[in-house]
Amino acid sequence: MTPPGNSTTTDTTQHPSTGLVIVNYGKAMLVEDTAGVLHRCVARRSLGSIVCGDRVNWQATGNQEGVISAIAPRRSVLSRADGTDRQRPLAANIDQIMIVAAPEPALEPFLVDKYTVAAELANAAPILVINKADLLDNAAHRELDSRLADYVSTGYPVIYTSARQNSGLEELSDRLAGNTSILVGQSGVGKSSLIRRLLPELDIAIGRLSEASGQGRHTTTTTTLYHLAHGGDLIDSPGVRDFRLGQVDPDTLAAGFREFRPHIGHCRFNNCRHVSEPDCAVIAAVEDGLISARRLESYRKLLETGDR
Repeated sequence: MTPPGNSTTTDTTQHPSTGLVIVNYGKAMLVEDTAGVLHRCVARRSLGSIVCGDRVNWQATGNQEGVISAIAPRRSVLSRADGTDRQRPLAANIDQIMIVAAPEPALEPFLVDKYTVAAELANAAPILVINKADLLDNAAHRELDSRLADYVSTGYPVIYTSARQNSGLEELSDRLAGNTSILVGQSGVGKSSLIRRLLPELDIAIGRLSEASGQGRHTTTTTTLYHLAHGGDLIDSPGVRDFRLGQVDPDTLAAGFREFRPHIGHCRFNNCRHVSEPDCAVIAAVEDGLISARRLESYRKLLETGDR
């Protein structure tokens, strides 16, 4: 792993520079410059939410200190709903959302569906990672393959890993290389173990972040971007542990189910919600075996209740 920049003093000017937001502590954030050096920055109040992964313009105000003056356009943003269903950005410029599941705790298809929709709406590619594969015997492996068939037929890659046995990590690393990725999934599936395997120098990187921030020991309660040794970035976010998709309007929600898209717009009614309307193209696709009935039920559940 190549950790975020160290605290070596570097020359700066008063001209705006570009940088990458590595971590946001609330009142201040760490911005990495093009040389890999970290700077403790504050943001102008008019900028709104700045999140991990944002590309920004910043101006030096002192020795490795500065002020952020602008946020570059985001190519993608992962948001989550707060208690009032308002969407809050969690991380920006993500290429991939790695949805981690495991045999134990048992895979929850509705939760996986929720994450795939979030990835699609965030303009990021969803990839399923089945960790703790060492717990699967041949029969259990076949049964889990069957349960994952909906995702494979939709075009979502599935990777089997075992952080404990260090298996499948080469394939996972190949997927991560050259991309900015974030790991999501329910508690207990081994996300932290995978991150430790992927970032063997994590403690060193955390120490450098703590030194640069001046806030003491860096904790796991803050969304943080780490550089991978073979290229690419990995975002570790505690915000995905209690991730909520929230209430999404019907058209947007339907578009979040990739396999629905070829059929949307072909229903009898322009405002079809794909629930029980006559001549619904999505329902017809389910009857023809082109869309999973279970995935349609997940859509209807999200349409009715959000993810409460």
